[in-house]
Amino acid sequence: MNVKMTSVLEVDQVSKSYATRKALDRVNLSVAAGEFVALLGPNGAGKTTLFQLASGLFVADGGRILIENRDMRTETVSALAGVGVVFQQPTLDLDLSVRANLRFHARLHGMDTARARRRIQEELERLDLLDRSDDACRSLSGGIRRRVELARALLHEPRLLLMDEATVGLDPASRRGLLDYVRGLCDSRHLGVLWATHLVDEAECASRVVVLHRGRLLCQGTPQELVQQTRANDLSGAFLELTGSSSDSREENN
Repeated sequence: MNVKMTSVLEVDQVSKSYATRKALDRVNLSVAAGEFVALLGPNGAGKTTLFQLASGLFVADGGRILIENRDMRTETVSALAGVGVVFQQPTLDLDLSVRANLRFHARLHGMDTARARRRIQEELERLDLLDRSDDACRSLSGGIRRRVELARALLHEPRLLLMDEATVGLDPASRRGLLDYVRGLCDSRHLGVLWATHLVDEAECASRVVVLHRGRLLCQGTPQELVQQTRANDLSGAFLELTGSSSDSREENN
């Protein structure tokens, strides 16, 4: 496999099974620096499994995953240093304050005290969280908790950001605000983003859409290319044509 110099993520022929169920079947995809890629698929498509592999929680049965040309299997620690993750399920310590959660993450990444203090302050300011920094996370709304998780994911200045169904449970305004902010990071920080979703409207603004269904990659291209390839009227119709799954753009539970 020839890896482009600008790639921050390369997924090459990756497979993963749980007992007799094939969660991923020889999946190939890439994300370049500054690119916003939507991983679009219905619930159960294998999106979360792919994120678990790319974030080092599990190991692929076959194939390989490269983060900035570092193999997740053989160079795990250095590869993970370039990844920030916001998982679908909340992972904050709700009894700690916002700032304490960020400090804990900084220690996990071996950041020295001065750098940690500076980076925490920067992300709190950018995400408009300074006035809530001493509040326990338990007291925060779902939308603000997601912003804290995003601040935490960006703290160590990764080159790749993985967002796994990160808007589930958010109100429409919070959902749109999070999406717009993350899209802006591609331009402002030249960050590569892989955004997993089952909501078509979240994929419509992507640089490229990768359609995953039952563990297999069905199609990828710009939203307009997918519409043209399927001869559908819009991306929602293209998604339905490819997967046989309905997915409206309204907020819904995963």
